[in-house]
Amino acid sequence: MTTKEQVIEALKKVEDPELMIDVWTLGLIYDIDLQADNLKIKMTFTSPMCPYGPMLVEEMKRKLAETGVKQTDVEVVFNPPWQPSEEVKEILGIAPV
Repeated sequence: MTTKEQVIEALKKVEDPELMIDVWTLGLIYDIDLQADNLKIKMTFTSPMCPYGPMLVEEMKRKLAETGVKQTDVEVVFNPPWQPSEEVKEILGIAPV
């Protein structure tokens, strides 16, 4: 059976192609509900108009299937809107001085 830690490690392998940072570090994952080998994820994108959103979801499902997850349901929400953490702002070079 897949563990939550394995799910997180798989999510760390899925990068946003524009920012080159993984979806976990970006804070795009709001909730992980793992029941046996079925997974429900609540996530957001960096913007509602993200052109890579569908690709990110499919890549996540592929990586999670590699861990043994049989079914992944992804709910994309925009409330609350994504706000980069201070760590992500630093990585992106937009942290206040």
